[in-house]
Amino acid sequence: MTNFEYTITDEQGIHARPAGELIKLVKTFTSTVTMKKDGKEADCGKIFSVMGLGVKKGDTVQFAIEGEDEEEAKKALETFMKENL
Repeated sequence: MTNFEYTITDEQGIHARPAGELIKLVKTFTSTVTMKKDGKEADCGKIFSVMGLGVKKGDTVQFAIEGEDEEEAKKALETFMKENL
């Protein structure tokens, strides 16, 4: 298992468009990806789960990635978050 944190810089936080793109990216990997915020956990393969966290600008989220391609998934997710959120 590998982990990383990211603080949201997008003015709108995690809204529908980037959440959808995040889900598409996660589904390209075999690893399981979860996002946590304030004690709540979301399955990054499900848009309603991610949107349910209510992530706003300035919030820090933690990602946990587990599976055979977890290092590749972590790098892709870190890049995605920096470029989109």
